[in-house]
Amino acid sequence: MKDGFIKTACATPELKVADCIYNADRIIDLIKEAHDKGVKILCFPELSVTGYTCGDLFLQDALLTSAKTELVRIIRETSQLDIAAVVGIPLTVYGKLYNCAVVINKGKVTGAVAKKNIPNYNEFYEVRHFTPAEEGLCADIRLDDEYSVHLEDTLFTCTELPELIFGIEICEDMWVSSPPSEQLAGRGAVIVFNLSASDEVIGKAEYRRTLIKARSGSLACAYAYADSGIGESTQDMVFAGHNIIAENGSVLAESKPFTSGLTIADIDIKKLIHERRRMNTFRTLPAGKTSEFSLEVTDTRLDRTFAGTPFVPTDKKALDSRCSEILTMQAVGLMSRMRHIGCKTAVLGLSGGLDSTLALIVTVHAFDMLGLDRKGIRAVTMPCFGTTDRTYNNACELAKAYGATLEEINICKSVTQHFEDIGQSADVQDVTYENSQARERTQILMDKANQLGGIVIGTGDLSELALGWATYNGDHMSMYAVNASIPKTLVRWLVGYESQISDGILKKVLDDILDTPVSPELLPPDENGTISQKTEDIVGPYELHDFFMYYMLRWGFSPLKIFRIACRTFEGAYPKEVILKWLKSFIRRFFSQQFKRSCLPDAPKVGTVTLSPRGDWRMPSDAQANIWLKELDDQVRL
Repeated sequence: MKDGFIKTACATPELKVADCIYNADRIIDLIKEAHDKGVKILCFPELSVTGYTCGDLFLQDALLTSAKTELVRIIRETSQLDIAAVVGIPLTVYGKLYNCAVVINKGKVTGAVAKKNIPNYNEFYEVRHFTPAEEGLCADIRLDDEYSVHLEDTLFTCTELPELIFGIEICEDMWVSSPPSEQLAGRGAVIVFNLSASDEVIGKAEYRRTLIKARSGSLACAYAYADSGIGESTQDMVFAGHNIIAENGSVLAESKPFTSGLTIADIDIKKLIHERRRMNTFRTLPAGKTSEFSLEVTDTRLDRTFAGTPFVPTDKKALDSRCSEILTMQAVGLMSRMRHIGCKTAVLGLSGGLDSTLALIVTVHAFDMLGLDRKGIRAVTMPCFGTTDRTYNNACELAKAYGATLEEINICKSVTQHFEDIGQSADVQDVTYENSQARERTQILMDKANQLGGIVIGTGDLSELALGWATYNGDHMSMYAVNASIPKTLVRWLVGYESQISDGILKKVLDDILDTPVSPELLPPDENGTISQKTEDIVGPYELHDFFMYYMLRWGFSPLKIFRIACRTFEGAYPKEVILKWLKSFIRRFFSQQFKRSCLPDAPKVGTVTLSPRGDWRMPSDAQANIWLKELDDQVRL
């Protein structure tokens, strides 16, 4: 439960219709199994104590009495377990029968909720037996001499973890136009449980999955759907036990059709709470009635996995589609800007590295959309002290392959003159030595754009902006920054996608650029003429920094939580001490380099994480990182 992770499960027991003793045995077994697996909250299907397909047997006192007796047995036999379970049972109130969900926890009955929407169409005829829960329904129902159930429209709150709030709706409640879950989420529920007995027909599984994903996304909640399965009567219907646990629009866990047992997922309630806090349009309502349950606050044994490259889809088909979409979005942004200002010339510095290659690719696509001659793309290569033959040749070949106009301007002489002007020794390879080259290149690009009536296309990416790995008023500046919301891990895949759909010399050059180490090439090559200044040796691995950036900025994770999931995700790839080192470095750099992000040029937003000062990220340049770093210093023990 620490860090907001709640191990949750939906259970489909193999039951026997109207055999409450047998069904209670299966429920008890699954509660115990779930507890052994670290589950904290467990949900069973609709009417799981009796079975959903009892028909007119629901009007028999024998069945209703047995159901209450077996519910008491379930409570007693699981009383020593640190778990809350939601069980489906028919209960009689004031001479009316209600389809109810009862929450039990550590030998106590926390409360009960009744089904509001009773279907009476097609194969369903529940109105024959059950009464819809009317507004204000409130009653105490005696189970035996010791136990009673309080039935009311209520939310359930964890005493030890007040932000853990769940609500309940039952089957048809989810399928209506205004489901109870809207009210439940508005009143604070971050998890909605649905006890269901949804029969299976062709195409229904996909529709059900889509509905649950959409519900969890629109309500910024987790939605856990427990479905009846094998054992229900097949007289007229078949039940598949299709359990689904979704979180904020994504399925975390799903059972195979026509199986039974547990479907388990680690729900992140802090992530959901952050999303609601971020969305000012999320509608909140008065809290209303709540019932409390108790759970020990322990470390959740995580079964949940986290993508090592959260900006990059793992599915190849999805990745290709995403790359095509992103390149189109970048190109449309540039196309629209050029059309607006009536510009037919684009100027960009082409280094032979990944970022400038992607910027050229985007510019080529934009020119093609506009129907402009690619010769209007002025690719300027500006070799200096750190330029290697490999990157120089790749820059030249790339421009030629795309049909852009290539211009070479060697800046060694002008930078050397600048060193003399400011009293900088060329033998001192410090930050002035490096930044002078970057600023000279930007000056040339800006002046060439003035000469040609064009605009300067920015090449810097999102990861560099997060780390501040850019020279202020050097590569940091442009007239339109097409890569500004593309993280480094994604840049590589976008260039790779372009290579995949290319051939001949263009493909060969793109592949070699992909194989070249990332470097600003501001320090002289080594004695073999190869790159001596490798970015990731200096600032750390980009896959780690992109991971840190995503979970810090998109979901507001604390440093300790990021460290925990990074250690799990990169186990075997990076030791914990290395992850900790670069996480601290990321935090320090992110805070100290905000001043560079406060004056960024225009750029198209592509993903959910961007650092535009006019859009997604507004932060004072003098904010302090002390709290973030202190959390790691105080609580991480290696």
